[in-house]
Formats: sequence, C-alpha cells, structure tokens
Amino acid sequence: MGNHLFEYAGNVHIHTRYSDGAKTVPEIAQDAEKANLDFIIINDHDYMAKTLHVEDEVKYGNVLVLVGLELGGRFHHYLAFGLREMVHGKGAAPQSVIDRVNRKGGFGFLAHPFEKGMPFMEKRIAYTWNDLSVTGYTGICIWNFSSRWKERVKTPLHGLFFLLFKGWGLKGPSRKTLQFWDRACEKRRVVAVGGSDAHGGYFHWGPLRFTPLSYRDGFLSINIHPLLDRPLSKNPVYAREQIYGAMKEGRLHMGHDRLAPSKGFRFSYVVEGGKTLEMGEERVFKPGTLVVKTPRKGDIRLLRNGIVVFRSMGWGFSHVIRQRGVYRVEVYRRVPFFGLRPWIFSNPIYLR
Repeated sequence: MGNHLFEYAGNVHIHTRYSDGAKTVPEIAQDAEKANLDFIIINDHDYMAKTLHVEDEVKYGNVLVLVGLELGGRFHHYLAFGLREMVHGKGAAPQSVIDRVNRKGGFGFLAHPFEKGMPFMEKRIAYTWNDLSVTGYTGICIWNFSSRWKERVKTPLHGLFFLLFKGWGLKGPSRKTLQFWDRACEKRRVVAVGGSDAHGGYFHWGPLRFTPLSYRDGFLSINIHPLLDRPLSKNPVYAREQIYGAMKEGRLHMGHDRLAPSKGFRFSYVVEGGKTLEMGEERVFKPGTLVVKTPRKGDIRLLRNGIVVFRSMGWGFSHVIRQRGVYRVEVYRRVPFFGLRPWIFSNPIYLR
C-alpha cells in the first residue's frame, strides 16, 4: 500500500422498491448525493426481488451505485456483494447460503447477528444469526443504524425522544457483537462493516403516518470509509472492484458521521525498519509503533484482542507495541447531556 491513500465515504445495506424500500434507485442516489456520499450499495431481499438489478450499477450524478443482496428469511440474514447473477437462499441452511455466494464469485457479511428488535409495536421481533459455527464469510456487519435505533424505542415517548436525538442517542455496536468479532479475529482476519439498513418506509400508529427513519437519516448515520491506493475510477466497473477490494481486505473504518464527520481517521502500524501496515493487514509480529489520527478530538481507545490497553483524549497518538495481538481502535465523542458517544470503529491490524 502506498503512503498516500484516497478515502471515500459510502453507505451499505439499503433497500429499494425492488423489495421493501420506499424509493427507486435514482431517488435514493439523489438522497445520497445530498449527504455527500461517494457510493452506496443496495442490498434488497432475495425473497422479494425478482432479479439482481446489475443494470443499476452506474453513477447517478456524483454517486456510484453498486448492487448486492440480503439473503435470508426469518433468521440468518447475509449481506452479499460482488455477485453478477441472482442467488436465492430460501430453504437453504446458513452455511449453504455462504457457500453459494462464494461459488458465484461473491463475498459476504453476517447481518445484524445479535439484534434485539423494537419493544414498541414490533414486540422485539429480531432477525438474528443463530448458527455461529458457519465459516467462509468475509466479515460481520457490527453496527446497524436501524437495528440499534429501534432497540431503544419502548414507548411512544421513547420514540419521540430518539427521533429528536438520532445522532446523540445512537448506541454503538453491542458488547455481544464486539466480543464475537474479537474472538473470530483471533483465529483469522474477519472484516467489520457498518450500515444503515435504510428502508425509508412509513410508520402507522392510529391516525399518524410518517417516516421515522428516512434515507437521509440512514446516509448521515453509519458509513464505511474505504481507503484506496489510487483515486476512485470514473469507470463504474473499475470503481466497483476498487470498493469491493478494500471491503474484502478490511481497509476501512466505520464512522457515525452524523455525530461528526469521520473522514480523515487513520490507523496504521509502522514496523521498526520502515514498513507500514494499514487496517486489515496481517504480518508476523515485529516491534513497531501504532499511529492513530482523528479528524476531531475524541476519547481514543486502543484494544488488543478485545481488551483496552491504551486510552487517550485528543487528536491521536503513537503507541509503541512490544506484544503480538489483534489491534483495533474505538473513538468516542463527548456531546452535551449524553456524554461520550460511539463515533469511529476501525478494522484491526493483525500482528500474529
């Protein structure tokens, strides 16, 4: 990886009218452009979409649209990317779904594996991932905006409160999700992403009919920020490979960009002797220095194998490493009344 990296912001796990979303692809792309995103990835439900609409993989204005899938019914939702033809998961075991995607040249992530559901109206119906023995997946969606927002809505008053404070009130990835991810990373490289799960649908309650979570809300929430070694191509075919390449390697961070823009975050490891490793990279351990830079002041936590080993309030730090392990970073922002709120989650650097 070169010394100069090019960062882009995008939103994944978006639903359109092809499944249970409220808008068309061009309309959604227009919302994404207003949110200053560089790309979005559609993940419509396989059991609702009749086909994989790869014809929509074009640029709408300044926004690149890519098309994936969300496979799964009552349980085991799987976010698939990189496919060129439709894949159906109905009636298939979770491992079989992962294997089908891999055979078709795609890759994927376990979606909202430990979500809890919304107590108000939805009776805590949750689309969890129950078979944790599966293998062959690229990673896990550790931070789902829609899921984490709904979990806190217990009554109409809760709903009103968290509608007013969508940014400050949002919870970070659950402890159970992070623990599962950290354990998996100790065995192999497992990429983490975050997404909006945007539907833009109406909510009905008595005479009230409104959109609690718009596409714009989703695009201002949990975004991924891949790092590329060259500018994003203007050719959608090449740009697709650039984005997917960074996703497969874990060369990205997740940021709650409504809390504060996370563009400019960097996390790297400088080995004694000069070589630099970026997020997602792995090598045999040699002593060196972990370097963290944040675009704004935050509470920065360095974790080794899921345990905080260093913490600093500021714009970044350099920390000498003398011990092998899987290292990642979490950053929190202090906001009025709510205190420290989750802001940035990096992918790991693997020092085996």
